[in-house]
Amino acid sequence: MDTSEVTLQDIKQHPQAEAYIRVGNEHLGALGFTEHGFRHAALVATIARQIIQRLGYGERLSELAAIAGYLHDIGNVVSRQQHGQTGAMIAMHMLEDMGLPYDEVAAICAAIGNHEEEYGEPVNQVAAALILADKSDVHRSRVRNPEFATFDIHDRVNYAATHSFLRVDEATRLATLELTIDSEVSSIMDYFEIFLTRMVMCRRAAGVLDATFSIVINGSKLL
Repeated sequence: MDTSEVTLQDIKQHPQAEAYIRVGNEHLGALGFTEHGFRHAALVATIARQIIQRLGYGERLSELAAIAGYLHDIGNVVSRQQHGQTGAMIAMHMLEDMGLPYDEVAAICAAIGNHEEEYGEPVNQVAAALILADKSDVHRSRVRNPEFATFDIHDRVNYAATHSFLRVDEATRLATLELTIDSEVSSIMDYFEIFLTRMVMCRRAAGVLDATFSIVINGSKLL
């Protein structure tokens, strides 16, 4: 097989990726974290691909963004702490074994290693697309805590989000995160309390893609 043609579909069928994403999500469930399994992986992969495509960076780069999106949380199989760096190393060995060119491996692993707001930076276009895609997945379907009375602020904000969509306008190069938040569950201020650093990161990521980031909550533009 031409190694330049390794695709997201190949990654999805790889037994190591399947096992590590599945078990990593189980580990986070045991710790009470929101869903980080195949649903999240597939959605982030799709959004990252579309960002690159709509902003005109080409099909191969969009495929690399999709692969990075699918694998970005694979490090949770080891630990939630520093899972970006751990995941980058796991992905590096797996992708090298699959025969991807080293420059493609480097782009994907840099994106995975830089997707968390505590330490990450949009160091390349793949990383920028991954950041925007990952941070846009805010939705009540991700909450796994069955007891509403014991929700922490992260559970409340995710559960309050009944709709989320990242709209990318090719003509204006504007990426807009559109959210619908049930204010009876969580206030908009709660959202900004825990997600402000993520939104700042998204703004930097959009800049790397020569685009602008905006956020609209319940129909009102807030950024």
